[in-house]
Amino acid sequence: MSVGDVFFLVAAVVALVGAVWTIASQSPIRSALGLLTTIVGIAALFLRLNAQFLAAIQLIVYAGAVVVLFVFVIMLLGPDAGAVSKRPARARGSRVASAALVFVLAVLLVVSLVGAQPSPTKFRAVSPEYGSVEAVGQLLFSRGLVPFELSTALLIVAAIGAIAVARARHTPKRVKAGESPTRRLFHGPLHPRDAGRPLPKEGLL
Repeated sequence: MSVGDVFFLVAAVVALVGAVWTIASQSPIRSALGLLTTIVGIAALFLRLNAQFLAAIQLIVYAGAVVVLFVFVIMLLGPDAGAVSKRPARARGSRVASAALVFVLAVLLVVSLVGAQPSPTKFRAVSPEYGSVEAVGQLLFSRGLVPFELSTALLIVAAIGAIAVARARHTPKRVKAGESPTRRLFHGPLHPRDAGRPLPKEGLL
């Protein structure tokens, strides 16, 4: 096993651990840290493929902008953004449907991997400029301009939607004060049965 293979295994393990950490963590801050770990692992995989430009963009755009945006939204929502409600779940149907969909996709993925050909696919030869900064920039600002701008708008809309949902969920509700003898005596009408029994003078002193 060469040094490159060891580097690939370490980067793959870091990416997988970060992905599991992102999903399994109950704290939104820890989930953001798990996402950051996954991004670092993916950037290391790009380095293994000799794609230094993509590795740098992975760290600058995702780790430096997207994760920071997520952390900003989490801090804006407050420390109880990931608190689990004690009320019974109302969306059990959607959860069951999502679990079934994920199971079907996993089965299809396993079937496609089992039926795949063991022989590697040979790609055609590419030019020396393929994957360079100039080629990526030309593709990004020509055919990929609209998807790039749509992804930016998607992030902004997701952040605004998360803030709107959190503000509606954390709106303080008016709690009715419980009845107490003191409140009934001084802040409300007296009961008819108390009209014929005035307070003794000793109680007023």
